[in-house]
Amino acid sequence: MQDIGEAFHLALSLVLSGDADLFEIVGLSLQVSLSATLIACAIGLPVGALLAVSRFRGRGAVLVLINALMGLPPVVVGLLVYLYLSRSGPLGFLGLLYTPGAMIVAQTILIVPIVAALSRQVLEDLHGEYAEQFRSLCLTRWQSITTLLWDGRYALMTVGLAGFGRAAAEVGAVIIVGGNIDHLTRVMTTAIALETSKGDLPLALALGIVLLVIALGVNAGVQMLRMSAARQASYGAAANV
Repeated sequence: MQDIGEAFHLALSLVLSGDADLFEIVGLSLQVSLSATLIACAIGLPVGALLAVSRFRGRGAVLVLINALMGLPPVVVGLLVYLYLSRSGPLGFLGLLYTPGAMIVAQTILIVPIVAALSRQVLEDLHGEYAEQFRSLCLTRWQSITTLLWDGRYALMTVGLAGFGRAAAEVGAVIIVGGNIDHLTRVMTTAIALETSKGDLPLALALGIVLLVIALGVNAGVQMLRMSAARQASYGAAANV
């Protein structure tokens, strides 16, 4: 095993040289996590918006359930998805087990509750500001939901970011349903775990560096978008004065 300084040097060399194996793993990681995040947002954002504008019997219990599901144990989710997608499972005919598709399913299940719960809070606060105006305009529930989703789009980017961060950092579920197969289902987190256990610190560190850069880049991009939106809003308010 190399010392830490040598391992970091070799890791930087792998990143800067554009190592093919390294970036194959990075590319698959982004494909899986971004796909899961988009699917989870397509499901979770409307659910969160619906809960934000609706009042019905049992709503409190539904909110408690969604908040509880935010802490779903990844290995349990992975096990359940494995059972459903295995040859003897009800969805075994799809042939998804040990494929990127199975990993996307597992990550989606994990982050849908996060997206739904966080977006519900954001949109409920926004709905409190617009409720009187919505009633005066006689908007339908669906019109209220679409208006809230559009007006709160920049805040909801942070929700999507939280979902992406959860997906990108996932290990337990994806290793169960994906199998960590080289050149097929090996993503950054499972590769880091494997290479560390093998003592191959340079590749593990290189993947860790790339993962950190991606996380910082996404955060910076969302922050810039929110700052841009705030400037546009201030210009619009000044123009209306």
